[in-house]
Amino acid sequence: MTATASAPEDAAAPRASARRRAVEDAARYAARWFAFAGAQRQVPGIQAAIRLDGELVLDFAWGVADAATGAALTGEHLFRIASHSKTFTATAVLQLADRGDLRLDDTIAGWIPELVDTELASVTLRELLAHQGGVVRDGRDADYWQRGGPFPDRARLVEICRAEGRVFARNEFFKYSNIAYGLLGLVVEAASGVDYDEFTRAHICTPLGLERSGSEWQAAREAEYAAGHTARLADGERRVIGHVDTRALAAATGWFSTAAETTAYLSAHRLGDERLVSDDAKRQAQHPHSRIDIGGALRDYGLGFELHTLGGRRLVGHSGGYPGHITRTWLDPDEGVSVSVFTNAIDGPADLLATGAMALIRLALSHADDEERADLPEERFASLWGVLDIAHLGGATFALHPVADDPARGAERVEIAADGTLHQSRRDGFGATGEPVEVARAADGAVESISWSGMTMWPHAVFTEAMALPDPGAVLERMSL
Repeated sequence: MTATASAPEDAAAPRASARRRAVEDAARYAARWFAFAGAQRQVPGIQAAIRLDGELVLDFAWGVADAATGAALTGEHLFRIASHSKTFTATAVLQLADRGDLRLDDTIAGWIPELVDTELASVTLRELLAHQGGVVRDGRDADYWQRGGPFPDRARLVEICRAEGRVFARNEFFKYSNIAYGLLGLVVEAASGVDYDEFTRAHICTPLGLERSGSEWQAAREAEYAAGHTARLADGERRVIGHVDTRALAAATGWFSTAAETTAYLSAHRLGDERLVSDDAKRQAQHPHSRIDIGGALRDYGLGFELHTLGGRRLVGHSGGYPGHITRTWLDPDEGVSVSVFTNAIDGPADLLATGAMALIRLALSHADDEERADLPEERFASLWGVLDIAHLGGATFALHPVADDPARGAERVEIAADGTLHQSRRDGFGATGEPVEVARAADGAVESISWSGMTMWPHAVFTEAMALPDPGAVLERMSL
């Protein structure tokens, strides 16, 4: 009986180990890819984190915190995570609903008396959370988003709602609205009896031990923030953008954090973890209340959370766009994986990198139980035709193209024949599918080059140094300009 009872645990241990190895493999490659993409796109800095079951697997920083000073970016630098704030506000509202202090079907006028005689009076908290209230996005004068004036305070927020708040009827369209979330911040204050920052610090940050996260710009910590930067200007330079207080829109866009702490926060939104809200509340928040079709690209939105399907699996999270900081976080609630990528430029590829990293994790997990790693180093190779990365993901070896927006999509498995030789995958394709992968090694066993698609590729550093010479062919004997 004892042996029978322990068998499931015995069987689960190797699976858990393989799963963790796969995520660690993907995280290791993601770090290489992030750095490559940052250099290729000339992004000032990238901060990223990956967690598995709440445990930190990757804490990554690359580049500079401030292009003007050249200060190195670290994992401790604070980023303005902008619309991630909506997830914190939704969490606060759901906490108050769990406590019975409000109902999601309460009307906004019931909590903000100044809106009683307006067209927004009957909009419910649930509709505001789901962006189904028809509320104006930022107001007709939204130049505060480009430092053209201060963000609205409470009086100005109410004025905007009274004068121009309604654009659509309730539930007519999904209409994303920062003003709507500003109102929800006022509701949190009215229902809790304390200000928004105090409530969220006590009920979100403290339970999770978040010490580098908060709802608003803190001038006293200015030196801890990564600078924001413009997009690249015509001369290729970037200008630094200063941080400002978002005032009454803190609930929509004011939050700051690190990638490591944001992944810890979003990981707490898995079912079974009730440190923040009940599982019932999570199901409501992660239910697709809105289907958004923009040019044929479909996205869903819950209550304060973006929903996305990647490779047949559901992701929950949010992006953030603050002047000079672009950020993205995803949680795979079923697999227990969370990914955050923060960039400190207004054209930063945070969404691309975070979504790509999640796809790499998915690829590694799909091969977690394989046992066919090729005898190749995890190295970057280059030829006249481009760059190729070798990476072990789970129990398999892949060649990946780091220039791609999604390296996992075009990943090619390196297969091992019965005689031990390597070859590209046997499959349909326009490339050299099924053909040999040859490896040239030095006397000490180090790989000097590989042959991919019949062409020689050299370690990236060797290729780059040779290409700086008048005659690269003097070093790269099988290539000439």
